[in-house]
Amino acid sequence: MSRIPLAGKVANDFLAGEKTMSDLNALLLFARVVQANSFSAAARRLKIPVSTVSRRIAELENQLGVRLLERSTRSLRLTTVGADVFEHAQRGAELSDAVDNVVSDTLSQISGTLRLSAPPSLADGLLAPLAGAFQTLYPDVRIQVFVTDRIVDHISEDVDLSFRVGPLRDSSLMARRILTYRHQLVASPTYLAACKAPETPQDLLDHRLLAFSFWQTGHSWRLTSLDSKDKQTLGFEPFLAMNDYAGLAVALLAGASIGDLPPVVQPHLLREGRLVEVMPNWRFRRLDMSIVHFGNRHVPRLVRIFKDFAAEMVPRLFPDLPA
Repeated sequence: MSRIPLAGKVANDFLAGEKTMSDLNALLLFARVVQANSFSAAARRLKIPVSTVSRRIAELENQLGVRLLERSTRSLRLTTVGADVFEHAQRGAELSDAVDNVVSDTLSQISGTLRLSAPPSLADGLLAPLAGAFQTLYPDVRIQVFVTDRIVDHISEDVDLSFRVGPLRDSSLMARRILTYRHQLVASPTYLAACKAPETPQDLLDHRLLAFSFWQTGHSWRLTSLDSKDKQTLGFEPFLAMNDYAGLAVALLAGASIGDLPPVVQPHLLREGRLVEVMPNWRFRRLDMSIVHFGNRHVPRLVRIFKDFAAEMVPRLFPDLPA
């Protein structure tokens, strides 16, 4: 195809870089349409709707102030200006393909060992599927997980990333929030069928309560009414205290009584109705779950990739968190 000079100031401005980044994306789309000689074929290859392809090309023509394609029911034909624009758009498409190939080759070479830390309550419902999905994408990566309910020292214990719930008090660490949720008061339908369900925080004292606790003689729950007008702190002595939410879930399923669970611990139990929320008009405060690393200047590439992967995937693992 011989080069025909671009016509008009609009085209010159475009080549001078005076158009926006959205034009560059539209130019790539234009190149794909011409290469495929079809809007529908280009849409199939790019896995986007035909209507989107047609709209973006029309917007590009409006921005440039010229017609690039003559359309008929069976074929497409480049206009004179369109042929010239296509030469430049095709170079951009070739460059985009080259960059994609470089990135794909680089990603396939990711390897190394990733050391993670998380509390016990996150081990089965979050870490196991997250690690499995990551290693499916990067099969040369080895993952070691340290499950503990204490706060680890990233330096002395050689931890790359840890999962934390609640505020971060160490200023030397960098945190990225990946989830926000609240605990729920829950019980089994069997237990609730055999007693009068509580309606207020004080009513809970008529029940044998279960709580997450570690060698504490007493416990308290801070609850806020649904309209946020009333806040109450309920102090009690747990009938069963355990520093493992998975273990508390088993006790609650057995009909022991009422207790609090985070929705990231076996969420299927509520979805399936095996546990139900008690007193939904009273709420625990909202908590942030973050993924944390030591805040030095250099963060290894494997750590950065996993952190971004976790931030994208974890919300998909828990799509229906209580508000």
